[in-house]
Amino acid sequence: MEQPVALSLAQRTPRLDDRPMKKRIGLVILATDHTTEVDFQRLVASDSIGVYVARIPYANPVTPENLRAMQPSLTAAAGLILPDEALDVVMYSCTSASVVIGDKEVVAAIKAAKPEAAVVTPTAAAAEGLRRLDVRRISVLTPYTIETSRPIADYFAELGFTIDRFTCLGLTDDRKMARIAPEEIVTFAKEAAAPDSDALFISCTAVRAAGVIAEIEAAIGKPVVSSNYATAWACLRLCGDQSARPELGRLMTLPLERDWP
Repeated sequence: MEQPVALSLAQRTPRLDDRPMKKRIGLVILATDHTTEVDFQRLVASDSIGVYVARIPYANPVTPENLRAMQPSLTAAAGLILPDEALDVVMYSCTSASVVIGDKEVVAAIKAAKPEAAVVTPTAAAAEGLRRLDVRRISVLTPYTIETSRPIADYFAELGFTIDRFTCLGLTDDRKMARIAPEEIVTFAKEAAAPDSDALFISCTAVRAAGVIAEIEAAIGKPVVSSNYATAWACLRLCGDQSARPELGRLMTLPLERDWP
């Protein structure tokens, strides 16, 4: 019988960094989400910014009632992201639910678990991005039905934006929204942009619009903001990354110039 391998204990304990990553972003995303993690790994994650994810229950179809049903899960989901450790930012990745639940209510639910974190919603990030782009007149493209889109139209109108054109694709399953081909997004975006609008907003964190923002901007000659693109921009800026990345679109060249909840 072979002799057991001799094991030895190091004479000193390792030196520990304060954190494995300098900045930490938590994402609270839908169980059915195909897109947000991919976008944030491409646009946000780096050697100094870590992205950590919790998923919450969600059942299609995309209706105001099903969107609102996520609210009770927000606090517990945020608390599962690196429990008992501080996060710099938490982002709730659902545009239509942020409107239906309410930005303030989302912030309160997440801060109940992570009081130290700035909280970002796609709606608040998109509105702030449009303001930074000095935009007042917008066109909007959503993958949703008219019923689900109406609260989004009301949200931006109440913030003072004039909506020149609002186009709905009529889908009810966010998994299908994630399968809209990027070239189709570009085509629909060109059709959705009204001549008098200052910019185009593409709603829904499931839609893979963040990867074609620069292409759409070149085609329509106007700034374009999408849900994931806006939240990526806000999260980067809140983590102190002010680098300009014009290849990703106009918003990624601008700083964030206000306090964030």
